[in-house]
Amino acid sequence: MSYPHNLDTTISTLSHSDAEQRLDLHACDELVVIIECDRPLAGSSRHRLADVDEVVIGRGAARCVDRADGRLALEFADARISTMHAAIRREGMMLVLTDQGSKNGVAVNGRRVERHVLRDGDIIECGRTFLVYRVACARRFDEPPDVRSADLLEANALGLATFHEPLAAQLRALREVAASPIPVLVLGATGTGKELVSRAIHTMSGRSGTFVGVNCGALPENLVEAELFGARKGAFTGATDDKPGLVRASDRGTLFLDEIGDLPLRAQPALLRILQEREVMPVGTTRAQPVDLRVVAATHRDLDVHVRDERFRADLLARLSGFVVRLPTLRERIEDFGLLMTSLLARYADANVTISSEAMRALLRHSWPLNVRELEHCLRAALALSPARLELESLPGSLRDPAREGVTPSPLRKRPLAPEQLAKREELCALLTAHRGNISAVARQLGKDRVQIRRWIRSFDIVLDELL
Repeated sequence: MSYPHNLDTTISTLSHSDAEQRLDLHACDELVVIIECDRPLAGSSRHRLADVDEVVIGRGAARCVDRADGRLALEFADARISTMHAAIRREGMMLVLTDQGSKNGVAVNGRRVERHVLRDGDIIECGRTFLVYRVACARRFDEPPDVRSADLLEANALGLATFHEPLAAQLRALREVAASPIPVLVLGATGTGKELVSRAIHTMSGRSGTFVGVNCGALPENLVEAELFGARKGAFTGATDDKPGLVRASDRGTLFLDEIGDLPLRAQPALLRILQEREVMPVGTTRAQPVDLRVVAATHRDLDVHVRDERFRADLLARLSGFVVRLPTLRERIEDFGLLMTSLLARYADANVTISSEAMRALLRHSWPLNVRELEHCLRAALALSPARLELESLPGSLRDPAREGVTPSPLRKRPLAPEQLAKREELCALLTAHRGNISAVARQLGKDRVQIRRWIRSFDIVLDELL
């Protein structure tokens, strides 16, 4: 069994406040508790492994986290976990997971193991508890080493809780932008939560008006202007009453233009004028009316390609792109799977719901082409069939049988590196070659600790034997 791997997790360049820009980021390995199948509503948690030489996983009376002297102890009230179940220890440049003689064994990516060198994105299964290992995640120094899903109070209230740092960085910047009139463009594949983010922007903005959403792809092409900008009675056949239009309905609120890439070309100049002049001209009138407008647009399309193909105006795209949020796919944020599961189960399931290990493996193995929306529909359907316990048999056929999904689950792959990371990798390879793999010598030349050099070697997927 293999699991889909997170893809690009490089942090985007964002417009943070000066104070946040001065906060240095540091790379560290992390262990994320995805879910306890017997207590899925207990939530997820994230644990940094910086300065940790050993992680021990075992059974306790309750879920417990303890740190001391380079040792991290994780205990779970999981009857299938042994008192001393598994350990993760540093061996040179590697983190190695070993079974500590557990009764029910340890699995990685669905396969039983006695000893396993951890790779980024590995899913660890101890008893009925699932964890995921992440390598070299960039984190702020001021963040606590252990964070529970329940600690993310504000983000949970907005539906924006995440352990995925590239997304978290964007959401931190978004909180600053939300209170301003700057237009926001939300990009992401179908089902990644573009409307959820847009509603959160409206909530954080504190604007007194309403949130008005419109699907630009569903507007009748011959009535786009009337629907958006309003129309006077008698302006065209069928205009039997004055119609304010969606733009004026969102006055002092937020106008959400979903699937803006599908907005007909002929309607785009009028929308551009509204954004520039902050006034709207209803169809059949000669006098513009002012509007206090905040626009959030979203699309799954590549608008740069649309501009190149002359299907979207470049000046309108520039106006809409005051601040851009790029939402990752569900596969790219596998560390958030537990956060999302807990949120959805809390909404749709009984408080005592449980999940079988077989069902959880299938959920983690699935590629989720329709992202969070697909996960939500999947869980609702499964709970309708089996309300008290999610079983493999209650899941859709494509999850029970990967071959029916149309694709073979791909093996784990390293994340693509940003240009600055590629440059750092080349520099590191050159130094390791020059010093014949002597990590201490490389550390001295770079003025870094040996631990950091080892982390870079793992993060950049450098094989020392190939350099010597």
